[in-house]
Amino acid sequence: MRPPAQIALRIVPYVVFYFLLASLAGPLFLWLGGYLVGVNASLLFAALFVIWLALRIFENRPLMDAGLWWNHASADNLAFGLGGGIAAGCLVMGPAVLLHLGRVVATPKEPFSPGTLLFVAALLAAGAAGEELFFRGYAFQVLLAGTGPYATVLPVGVLFGLLHTGNPHSNWLAIINTAGFGILFGYAYLRSRDLWLPMGLHFGWNFTLPLFGVPVSGLRMNVTGHEMVWSAGPWVSGGEYGPEASVLTSAVLVAVFVFLLKAPVRRQISPLTDPEVSAVCESQPQRPLPS
Repeated sequence: MRPPAQIALRIVPYVVFYFLLASLAGPLFLWLGGYLVGVNASLLFAALFVIWLALRIFENRPLMDAGLWWNHASADNLAFGLGGGIAAGCLVMGPAVLLHLGRVVATPKEPFSPGTLLFVAALLAAGAAGEELFFRGYAFQVLLAGTGPYATVLPVGVLFGLLHTGNPHSNWLAIINTAGFGILFGYAYLRSRDLWLPMGLHFGWNFTLPLFGVPVSGLRMNVTGHEMVWSAGPWVSGGEYGPEASVLTSAVLVAVFVFLLKAPVRRQISPLTDPEVSAVCESQPQRPLPS
């Protein structure tokens, strides 16, 4: 176990360089593809680069050792994450539609286009991957190995929520719910020890909400040619921020936790968080494939 000074000397430069690189890359991607491309592409680019650099400088390990190796367990965990995220989005929006708390109406000025759907899906995948790489990547794993799960998952999850205060139409309930998701994504990493489970969960949620015509974290993306018109108030709809600022999402967070607790996740061996020789609590761990 590393002493606190060594942990800080790894995490602080990692965080500072990430924000510096994202701020420099953001305007370039913004110029190339507009606001959504600028935000999501810069997140992914900065996260991949700083993790690669930190692993090379501090650990002499390849990028895959941050939890990105690909094997049968990784595929299973990604599938569990996608399924859980999609189910969570449907649990939030399905009852709202069935109970006539809102209705989905056509938007003739923005008709459905398969190309738009694929483009938005790619952007959301890049954004979800970028956020998980940064928040549950190198720094998270170093902190987890040095301080344990409670001192890592809870504060990093809260920080994840607080960093969404700058999103359009953000409010206190949106931040609480987002912090709840941040804690659940951290718990997902604890169960899988790879990034595929939290990335799948994150993307599945983000992709499902626009299909119902509602904003995601304050950003509206019309991908189906329809949008949700609410008859319920902002406590249920989340207002302009979207369902993530609603009590519906607060309730679904509990269901997501139960899902993560019970799902047959494939626990892998993490080079950054597991000792070289240790007893593994869950059965049949999968070691990363050789790089």
